Amino acid sequence: MGALLRMPVDAWRHRMLEDLHGAGFADIVPAHSAVLRYPGPQGRRPSDVAAEAGMSRQAMNYLLRELEQLGYLERRDDPEDKRSRRIELTERGYAVRRIMRESVARIEADLQRELGRDKVEQLRKLLTALNGSAFVQDYRERTGQARVIAEASRD
Repeated sequence: MGALLRMPVDAWRHRMLEDLHGAGFADIVPAHSAVLRYPGPQGRRPSDVAAEAGMSRQAMNYLLRELEQLGYLERRDDPEDKRSRRIELTERGYAVRRIMRESVARIEADLQRELGRDKVEQLRKLLTALNGSAFVQDYRERTGQARVIAEASRD
């Protein structure tokens, strides 16, 4: 089942990258998805984005530095904690998010045309149930992702 889950995710990511490149964001590479994927980095601490992505802080800071140099985001001092920083998307970063949302909508529409609305809705329900399962929730707890995602959803 792992490959059955992975292959559509890989195709989804590839399609989204193609859409970004087609929209003029050719400097975005697959590794940047760790930063830009839902819920996105806006207003969050780099350490939280790293934990959610399952990567080290050093690796995340490398990606953040790269995206900052490309003009997609800025890291600013955290007004609540002077030892920490917060990520802020630039106008260019928000443009990428818009393209990503449009890409998701097109992919979902394509899947509905190919599989039918009922099957796509059934898939959504099954994936929602899977994400609520002990299998996934235990993983999120062990990796710290549950806390990070809960905090991001409050923002």
